Amino acid sequence: MNHKPHVVVLGGGFGGLACCKALAGAEVEVTLIDKQNHHLFQPLLYQVATAGLSMPEIAQPLRSILRPHEGFTVLMDEATGIDLAARRVELRGQGALAYDFLVIALGAVTSYFGHPEWAAHAPGLKSLEDAARIRREALLAFEHAETCTDPEERRRLMTLVVIGGGPTGVEMAGALAELAKVVLKRDFRRINPAQARILLVEASAKILDKFDDPLPEKARRQLEALGVEVKTSTRVQDIRAGEVHLQAVGGGATEVIPAACIVWGAGVMAHPITRTLGVPLDRAGRIQVEPDCTLPGHPEVFAIGDICALKDANGVQVPGVSPAALQMGAHAAACIRDDLMHAGALPHPPFTYWDKGSMATIGRSAAITQVAGWKLSGFVAWVLWLFVHLVFLIGFRNRLAVLLQWAYAYLRYKRGARIITGTS
Repeated sequence: MNHKPHVVVLGGGFGGLACCKALAGAEVEVTLIDKQNHHLFQPLLYQVATAGLSMPEIAQPLRSILRPHEGFTVLMDEATGIDLAARRVELRGQGALAYDFLVIALGAVTSYFGHPEWAAHAPGLKSLEDAARIRREALLAFEHAETCTDPEERRRLMTLVVIGGGPTGVEMAGALAELAKVVLKRDFRRINPAQARILLVEASAKILDKFDDPLPEKARRQLEALGVEVKTSTRVQDIRAGEVHLQAVGGGATEVIPAACIVWGAGVMAHPITRTLGVPLDRAGRIQVEPDCTLPGHPEVFAIGDICALKDANGVQVPGVSPAALQMGAHAAACIRDDLMHAGALPHPPFTYWDKGSMATIGRSAAITQVAGWKLSGFVAWVLWLFVHLVFLIGFRNRLAVLLQWAYAYLRYKRGARIITGTS
């Protein structure tokens, strides 16, 4: 029997899926392992969390994506350990699985900077479950405010806090402001949702500090025009049930903000499996890979996407964004194909990142974009952001559905995914 080399890919995100699709037609057997059965378009999770889109519009089953390709197996399971010496992955439900090549694309998880207890009161935004929880808490807050007779409690119910001034936090704050002040404005009789208080808290001196000036200040002005209260140079001291404790970075008195919905968008760290590998890691737990994205001493093991730390062949620090993961996935697949063709006799080429720019949306028809030296803001940036995200969506059906849903929401200021579940 002819034995085809076995490629195991951990993670069905952008990087893992790009690697699988680039291996289509190669003389290998590929096993994709993910604890979820779907590929998730994470950049649009905030739209699900704020009732702009429904879950199926940003997710697609992994099996249906890979169905056309022979030699691919999808396992809904979770990797609990990796034995690099034995070339074996330990799975929670399937036992051990041997590999000839391994691609680790497990991404990042939410980091609470040493305060895991905050997760109970301030969910991050990394999964459909997170988005559903945030949507439920935000919508329930307004429903409870409608029946509340205590003015102080009503103010708390109509206060929503987003922690972290990066793209995730900015997008969440802008979308929550539009949900409260525009979409829900005519849905209630006893309260005025337009009076809701939306806070965005950032420890740095400015939001979106990875963007060049003057884009961060333009983004701040666009948020404030939506009614978002932006607090920069402000750190979180504590998060408890129904309240956030804040303090200025320079010190001073602690301010307690009662809030019914608190969203954490302030930090991520690499998947914890990296700490079991015995390889060099950076402060965020990311694997410090070789220039070709392989683990030191293990040319058959690739780490791609948010789980790795790498400066590319041009000395550019590769960011943890979806275009980088897609490119890394294709690079890993190309290296595996080269190894198969030349029996591993040739060194892998170093990975080179093609920076396609950065962008963040602030609200309806507002965004900032930085690409190829161009700095755009407002409606033009929003159209570019819309186009780029639709291009990256997996599957034509998804792209068409999202485009139609956004067009409807844009023209009518309506958000149809406002059903509350899981209240009992």
